[in-house]
Amino acid sequence: MRVVLFRLHVYCMERNLCSLAHERIATYYLNMKRLINWISILVLIAVFLELRAGYRPTGWNFDFPIGGNGTQPLVMKGGDPYIRALMRTISASEANVSRPYSVIYGGDHVWDLSRHPDRCVPIITGPNIGNCTTAAGRYQFINTTWYDKAERYHPQPWGFWVLRSYSFEPRYQDAVVHAWLSDKQAWGMDISQQLRQGKVHRVLQRLSGTWTSLGYGIETNSMSGALPGIYQRMLQEELQQVGQVSIQNSTFKLQN
Repeated sequence: MRVVLFRLHVYCMERNLCSLAHERIATYYLNMKRLINWISILVLIAVFLELRAGYRPTGWNFDFPIGGNGTQPLVMKGGDPYIRALMRTISASEANVSRPYSVIYGGDHVWDLSRHPDRCVPIITGPNIGNCTTAAGRYQFINTTWYDKAERYHPQPWGFWVLRSYSFEPRYQDAVVHAWLSDKQAWGMDISQQLRQGKVHRVLQRLSGTWTSLGYGIETNSMSGALPGIYQRMLQEELQQVGQVSIQNSTFKLQN
């Protein structure tokens, strides 16, 4: 055996094969080391930029307005009062609790809103009974819908590339939904303009494919019929907040 190995070594040396193989291996490891170093530098730069921007994924707290019937004020500041009123109307049907931003399907609450809770809870009623749902927050986003809409509309994503994360804190839930409802291409209509024309039923019908509890869908609930009236009350509050002339219920005509 030793003789065989010796002859192979001599053969290799004579043809300079061993040194060539060693050189290639050394070059490969050197390139890998350089690649790892560059990746480490990029990660450190990304972390530095995030920290410099002042963002901290700290979860959430209860520091937001509390009301009843799922119609409490939004945490988000500013925006279109007609869209804001619609958002409060959606939550009246989807998350009719005093603390809607942290609620998940079934009524439990989560503490960590640094990202979507992503808990799949068994569905106990309705046409989808037996399945499970990850619906969470004031607008009952399922995980896939949240990831898709947050990628498009989230105002402050954290991280980069495949490590990008989207905070599920109350102000960001509001911001994503407000931007989504304001996107004419997403719905095939100008929702704000429709609402200004009093076409609440038409808007609710268009949205019912996404939020099925709004009526016209497969999971109409006890709140569905009251939603147009709830919208009127929410609009009064939102218009008063921005100092606009209030639209009285007696003159506000809902159009089908």
